[in-house]
Formats: sequence, C-alpha cells, structure tokens
Amino acid sequence: MADVPHEGNEATSSGSVRGGPTEDMASTAEKNSAGGAPVENTWPRLGRPFERGLSLSRVVVVVPVIVLLLAAVASFAYGTEVFVRSVTHVVDDPQLTSHNLGFLLLLTDLFLIGATLMIAAFGFYDLFIGRIGAAGRGSRLPAWLRMHDLNDLKARVISMIILVAAVSFVDDVVESKGALDTLYIGVGVGVVIAALTAFLHFGRMGDGERS
Repeated sequence: MADVPHEGNEATSSGSVRGGPTEDMASTAEKNSAGGAPVENTWPRLGRPFERGLSLSRVVVVVPVIVLLLAAVASFAYGTEVFVRSVTHVVDDPQLTSHNLGFLLLLTDLFLIGATLMIAAFGFYDLFIGRIGAAGRGSRLPAWLRMHDLNDLKARVISMIILVAAVSFVDDVVESKGALDTLYIGVGVGVVIAALTAFLHFGRMGDGERS
C-alpha cells in the first residue's frame, strides 16, 4: 500500500526551497535594484589619467611660444641691420628729410612688431604653462606684463597692433606723393583702429557684466 504524502512534509520542503539561498540572492538583488543602491562608476578611474594627460597637453603651447620669441628676435635683428646699413646716409645728410623720417619710423615699426610678438609669447606661457617668476624674484615680469586671463593678452596685443598701425600710417604719410592715396590709407587705418578700440571697450563691458 502506497504511502500517503503528508502535507507537513510538502510544506517543509516547499518552505526550504523558498527560503533557500537562491531565493535570498534573488531578493537581495531585487532590493539593491529597487532601493537604488549606487552602482560603481568606472569613469573616475578612467577619467583621472585622461584629465592628467589633457592637463599635460598644455606643454604643446611651448612650440608657439618659441616661434613667437624667435620671430621677435628676427624683427629686432632686422631693425638693427636696417639701422646699421642706413645710419651712414643719415649722418651724411642730417637734414630732416622725408627719407630720414621714414627711416626712423621704419625702425620704430620693426621694434614695435618685435615687442608685440614678445608680449604674445609671454602671454601664452603665462596663461597655459605657469606664472613666470613664480619660483623666484629674479625672473618676475613687470606688473603691466602679467596676464591673468585671455582678455589681458587680447588687450595688450590689440593695443600694440593699434600702435603699429598708427606708426605705419605716419610712415606712409611721410613717403606718400599723392594726397588722395594718403586720404584712403588714413580712412582705412582709422576704421581698423576704431573697430579694434570698440572691440576692446565692449569686450571689457561684457566681462564686467558676466562677473
């Protein structure tokens, strides 16, 4: 005669299955997913080396800094060569002629261009690499040459460009033979200077409103 299954045994066996480790793991996973348990984000581990490499990529700015410095040295050397080559003519003819004035204005223009290139090189280094003279007092820049943001670099370079444009216009006026050509050049230079001045003025106003 077959044994009759007991309800207690079924309850016990089914209870042991439902309360076993498999159900516990499933319930734990459900709690974690339902309770919003934080899932580990792998980006901080991957992002730190990337950000470090991105920060080190600033060293690439050394290339334009060196090129700008070399261009400034070339401009100074060219101005010096023009002076040495032309000074004998000025000594032989010391009168205040258009040729002598043009010679002096050309020298001024060349040296101003070299100074503009040096200011741009200092600005790039100061903004992207590090503060010049931060390690010691002997190599500090003058206060007017220190740049804290891109607006400082923009203001100094544009100011030098305006100065170079003005000197070049005076040189053209001295060497020019026709009044109409001089008028056209003056109008063109004046428009450029006015546009650059307005750009600086309104750029500073916008920065002040944002700050």
